[in-house]
Amino acid sequence: MKKSPLLNIALSQLMASLGHGDSVVIGDAGLPVQPGVPLIDLALTRGVPGFMDTLQTVLSEMQVEHHLLAAELAQHSPQLAAQIAALGLPDKKILPHADFKRLSQSARAHIRTGECTPYANIILVAGVVF
Repeated sequence: MKKSPLLNIALSQLMASLGHGDSVVIGDAGLPVQPGVPLIDLALTRGVPGFMDTLQTVLSEMQVEHHLLAAELAQHSPQLAAQIAALGLPDKKILPHADFKRLSQSARAHIRTGECTPYANIILVAGVVF
């Protein structure tokens, strides 16, 4: 049995397949997923699993070079924005939500959570460990 926190098979396969510059979206329950982008749907019910639990678990396996957030997050969900900032992720890029959704279309995969907090979405761009 795996020793690391990530137990989900689909997420483990995704993490193992990432290369430098590949992007992964972790999204709330309402973020649209473009046809053709693989979806790992973890949503069970409202709030389960939560965005932060999912993000922290993915971060236990993924080397992140930079991350992208919608500008609207800070205004509509300042508490969540502060929780993300406290993680100390490298090189934050802020962009309008419409641009965020457009960029999410080119992600390697989209991870849907049960989160129902407005703009609880992030794009993680893979770095390298060497």
